[in-house]
Amino acid sequence: MLEIAGVALATLFTTIGPFDVAAVFAVLTSSATPEDRRSYAVRGILIASAILGVFALTGDILLAGFGISMPALRTAGGVLLLLIGIDMVFARSSGAITTTTEEFDEARLKHDISVFPLATPLIAGPGTMGAVILLMADAQGNFGHQAAVLLALLAMMLFTLLALLTASQIHRFLGVTGIQVIMRISGILLTSLAVQYIFDGIAQSGLLVQ
Repeated sequence: MLEIAGVALATLFTTIGPFDVAAVFAVLTSSATPEDRRSYAVRGILIASAILGVFALTGDILLAGFGISMPALRTAGGVLLLLIGIDMVFARSSGAITTTTEEFDEARLKHDISVFPLATPLIAGPGTMGAVILLMADAQGNFGHQAAVLLALLAMMLFTLLALLTASQIHRFLGVTGIQVIMRISGILLTSLAVQYIFDGIAQSGLLVQ
């Protein structure tokens, strides 16, 4: 159970990227009042948690509805996480875990950023949604493991909220270089995990059986 929780925490940390989210949040709310920043942060976390919770609890229904097998999910999820991890290693912006340039420009003109771009795609982006479904699918049939994944998700949401509430201080302390160092290290871990998912998916698919 602890191993499942550890893998879930590592995966969610890398796909959400709390420090990256905090850096973007600090820029987008630079002219907002402290009260508004707190309001945006809390609402953004609540909305993102609801989105990810829905995907976590209904992922198996979605998979069954579309006729997606577990090996296919593991392989496809591994490929998606691998692409995200590669972008992180090279410190490139990825639409799967952050905003595109066009989305960022649009967000700067919005008064309330709690739904877009904070809740999605910054926190509950495609990469995080896919990771949550994959983690819950891996724990399918074991209530304890599923509970560990959900607790890891809750813990990461609380950590991300803390990062948002202290976004200005984090941005000043780490700077661009510090944030990119954390991103690159997280990217290496994520690519390793992604390759393991791909290996597991291919092995379980039976394609290599002679």
